[in-house]
Amino acid sequence: MQMEIQETFSERFRRLKACVIIPTYNNASTIASVISDVASFTPDIIVVNDGSTDNTKNIISSFSFVHIVSYDKNAGKGWALRKGFENAVEKGFEFAITIDSDGQHYAKDLPLFLDKLETEKNAIIIGERNLNQENVPNKSSFGNKFSNFWFKVETGITLEDTQSGYRLYPLLPLKEIRFRTVKYEFEIEVLVRAAWKGMNIKAIPVSVYYPPKEERISHFRPFKDTVRISILNTFLVLETFLYVRPRNFLRAITNKEKSREYISKYLLESSQPDYIKAISVGFGMFMGIIPIWGFQLLTAVALAILFRLNKALVILAAHISFAPLIPFIIYLSYKTGAWWMGENAVHMKYSWRITLTSIKQNAEQYIAGSIILAIIMGIIGWLLTLVLLKLMKKKSL
Repeated sequence: MQMEIQETFSERFRRLKACVIIPTYNNASTIASVISDVASFTPDIIVVNDGSTDNTKNIISSFSFVHIVSYDKNAGKGWALRKGFENAVEKGFEFAITIDSDGQHYAKDLPLFLDKLETEKNAIIIGERNLNQENVPNKSSFGNKFSNFWFKVETGITLEDTQSGYRLYPLLPLKEIRFRTVKYEFEIEVLVRAAWKGMNIKAIPVSVYYPPKEERISHFRPFKDTVRISILNTFLVLETFLYVRPRNFLRAITNKEKSREYISKYLLESSQPDYIKAISVGFGMFMGIIPIWGFQLLTAVALAILFRLNKALVILAAHISFAPLIPFIIYLSYKTGAWWMGENAVHMKYSWRITLTSIKQNAEQYIAGSIILAIIMGIIGWLLTLVLLKLMKKKSL
């Protein structure tokens, strides 16, 4: 009987075209041990020296097998990761596992990422840490919960550790994404934009070491980096509600299977009473027309949460004002406003060339008309939804 030859970790890394990237900045006391630990699994290591001013550069140069990316000025962890990704792709790698250089992560968990990679080729795999253990800084636990919350708002995905730097990235899909950040906040941005592109975000449990406070080395600047992360989340939330959600909605309603799925999930299978569903649709249509362009969805979601409406139906109905219908809604608002203005009304013909200038010149008529139109359409949406739900229930009996 022929013996089965067991694949070594190094061979497995090469078969999967995977490498390990270690970004580092002034970690001379730990970088050598991190490289040595990783090297017991694979020699395909890329160390990005992010402008270190201590002895880091000399230490990593002593490892002959390590690929080094180095530059003089410190640019930030995000930039170091991006340069590491570029270098890995140039060398023919398709996947990269990133591990911090401060000794927080254990190289013994590297095979766990490879196990997950065997079944998840189009996913960012996050090493989920146990943040309830001894020596975990309070700011790390709070910051992680804060980050997890906004990540769910922006993507709809629930994760327990969005701030872990121990990750596996599929490199080729990331080449198609444009990133705007270079510091710590990059690790949030890359997750959100990857999720928007349809990539899966998965998690696996990993071990983590937090040294006592007096031995801890951290380059995270609590005030500056928290502000940067908050600014990033502000822009990502705006992009979510002003672009990503409308885009996804349009894709859904033009896809028969997805549109049926939306109707079934949110309209029929929801446990909320019919009158709440109907009010949610009517309120969503009202908010989609009300003249607060740029803030309609944000306001609609906030009020839906406050009044405990069906948030999904509110968001769906609010998309009555998606791009192709906007000129038509503005025109109807003017026509409705003409009734309100009486003899002072401005009469215009329907045109795709309705501009912001024309709206400003006749603001009173437009605002009054859009509010009245929003109320009318909200009532119509509410009534039609009630009738539709009753008819569907009769049909199913």
